[in-house]
Amino acid sequence: MYPKGVANVTGSVRIVAPLDKVFDTVADSRNEPSFNAAMTEVELLTPEPIGLGTRFHARMGRAGMDMFVELTQFDPPHRLGSLTTSAMMETSGTLTFASEEDATLMVWDWQVRPKGWFRILGPLVGPLGRRMERKIWTALKRKLEAPDSTDPA
Repeated sequence: MYPKGVANVTGSVRIVAPLDKVFDTVADSRNEPSFNAAMTEVELLTPEPIGLGTRFHARMGRAGMDMFVELTQFDPPHRLGSLTTSAMMETSGTLTFASEEDATLMVWDWQVRPKGWFRILGPLVGPLGRRMERKIWTALKRKLEAPDSTDPA
């Protein structure tokens, strides 16, 4: 059970693409605007290569809400943990990746802690978060499964 005010957002998607390709695409948040329409830009704040402790600055939506993402676990190509902070919320958790025949099974498990006025939406955070994550990762699936998706990320 999670503390009061913390929503758990979980789900999974099966992507017909190699494990390494799925992991590498997701690990580099600079790729996210190509499959998440709400994310307008992402910049890398730490030196390459991408790994444990890598940080990104992202902007979301028309209002340009700032978010900071830090990779807190990095075990390629099987596990990726992150902490994302913004004025509205803090999200922490993991993505796990497993080979499944000709595909990759990606599972997300996030704990979302609303901040400030966003806390009044408490009971809606879980259902809204689950729907939003499903939309984002389904778009990643479409991108990586597209016939012209030959680039590594």
